[in-house]
Amino acid sequence: MDLRARPENEAVYLTRSIGVLPAMKIKDGGDLVTYVRAMYEGGARVIEITTTTPGIFEAFETLHGEFKDELLLAAGTTLDATTARLAILAGARVIVSPALKPEVIATAHRYGAAMFCGAFTATEVLDAMEAGADMVKIFPATLGGPKYMTNLKMVYPGVKLCPSGGISLENAAEFIRCGADAISGNRNFFDMREIEAHGPRWITEQIEKYIGIVAEARRDLPELP
Repeated sequence: MDLRARPENEAVYLTRSIGVLPAMKIKDGGDLVTYVRAMYEGGARVIEITTTTPGIFEAFETLHGEFKDELLLAAGTTLDATTARLAILAGARVIVSPALKPEVIATAHRYGAAMFCGAFTATEVLDAMEAGADMVKIFPATLGGPKYMTNLKMVYPGVKLCPSGGISLENAAEFIRCGADAISGNRNFFDMREIEAHGPRWITEQIEKYIGIVAEARRDLPELP
C-alpha cells in the first residue's frame, strides 16, 4: 500500500477508514519494532507512540526505515514546536498533542505532517478546528461518554472526532454510533502485563477486535464522507 497515492490527507483517511488509532506509552524503548509490527499485523496503519518514550527520535528513525510508507507514525504527547519538528524529521507523519497548542499545529503543517489536537470542551474543540487541527482527540472521553460525541457533532458537523481515554471493548461501538470517526487509547491496545503473559500476539488480537467492532458498528451508518 503506497500511502502517497491517497487523494487526501492520508493520516486522516487511514485513521477514519480503519477507525482505530492505537497509542503506545512505555517507560523505556523496549522492542518497539516488535510491538509496532504486532499492531500493524492487526490492521493498524496509524500508530501513536508518545514522545516521553526514552530514545523516541532514534526509534522513529528505525521504525520509519522498517515500515517505509506502509505505516504512519504519530508522535504523541507533543507539547512544543521543537519536539514536533524533531519528531517529523525523524519520520513521524502525525503530531498528536493532548492539549490545544497553536504553535504545535502550525509546526506540524509547516513540515507536512497531520495534526491531531487534544480537546474536551465545546470551546476547545472550536479553537482546535479554527487553529487548523486535522482531527480532534476528545480526552478524557470517559467523562463525557459516547453521547457527548453526538452533542459535539450537532454543533460542529464537520469536526473529525477521535475519543481517547476510557474506550473499551464494551463501549467502543457506542462511541462510533454516536459520531466518533475513530477510537484511540493506550492500555486497551498495549498492556505490558498482558504482553508478558501472552506475547505480542495479544496486541494483534486486540487491534483486530477493535477494528471488527468499529466495522460492525458502522454497518447501518452512512458511509464516511
